Amino acid sequence: MGIKRIVITGGPGTGKSTIIDHLIKKGYTCKEEISREITLNAQKDGIDQLFLTHPLLFSELLLKGRLEQYNNTKNITQEFIFFDRGIPDILAYMDFIGDGYPDNFMEVAKNTSYNVVFILKPWKAIYKIDNERYESFQQAQEIHTHLLNTYLKYNYTPIDVPFGTVEERTHFILKALQDL
Repeated sequence: MGIKRIVITGGPGTGKSTIIDHLIKKGYTCKEEISREITLNAQKDGIDQLFLTHPLLFSELLLKGRLEQYNNTKNITQEFIFFDRGIPDILAYMDFIGDGYPDNFMEVAKNTSYNVVFILKPWKAIYKIDNERYESFQQAQEIHTHLLNTYLKYNYTPIDVPFGTVEERTHFILKALQDL
């Protein structure tokens, strides 16, 4: 039957990484978000927000890293592997800021498939700006719309994860996977 690649996506501050951390604690294989790592590395080089300063360079590094994560899952034997964001997220963010990107971004998005996509809506009660997250809550809502539209464009049907505790949200995701 093979592994099922599952994306957990949503705008900034929606609880994705918290769910991924919870899944890891439960013993699931997860690929964590790499944009913070890219941002922190750029900050060490004196660039405060690489995505804002050089969005295409940031996105190229992100595409390379996410593709590497994806390709490194081919020999995993677990039933599910969870990704904190998928490759289409890169295109959604570039669309959000209104920047173009090379055709190879779209080719990689077309040729890299996930079995299920879960999307988390912006949730004002848990939203916080921090050292790597600079977007306002309104921008998080706009990003959500771009994410939803991008995944639909690539023929996914994102499943909306309701608000709740991390345990409730994780349970919802795992139950939805059982029901597929």
